[in-house]
Amino acid sequence: MHDHSPPRGWPRLSSALFYDDAAAAIDWLTRVFGFDVRLRVDGPDGRVVHSQLNFGEALVMVGQVGLQGGASHSGVRRSPRGVDGSNTQSLLIFVDNADAYCERVRAAGGTVLIEPETQDYGPDCWSDRTFLAEDLEGHQWWFSQRLREAPEGS
Repeated sequence: MHDHSPPRGWPRLSSALFYDDAAAAIDWLTRVFGFDVRLRVDGPDGRVVHSQLNFGEALVMVGQVGLQGGASHSGVRRSPRGVDGSNTQSLLIFVDNADAYCERVRAAGGTVLIEPETQDYGPDCWSDRTFLAEDLEGHQWWFSQRLREAPEGS
């Protein structure tokens, strides 16, 4: 295993999500989920070529389906909307207050798939309050509030 530091301003892991309409997705993610646009590059045709959105120290890149990536092995890019709603991943974001955040998402037009629930994994583990939301093209996002940390040494 290598211990290489990420580039300045980047988390160690970031994700790229693809949308049929990346511009609309960026607007939606900022308005409904509260992301901040760090970088947005539009092509001559007005479509989003590359973007970087922050949520605190988290970073997600939002891309347009159908645009060829720089790598020849990047494969076909699809939104869940383009594959009958299938998801091969979901994302998890920690928030300070899951219930209040859920209401913010709902009030802004977001779809809540699972209402806030508390998961308590027992006294030797942690406890979280979590809900699941779906964005405008079907990507699934978990929002979680840590209620109790695991004891030291567990």
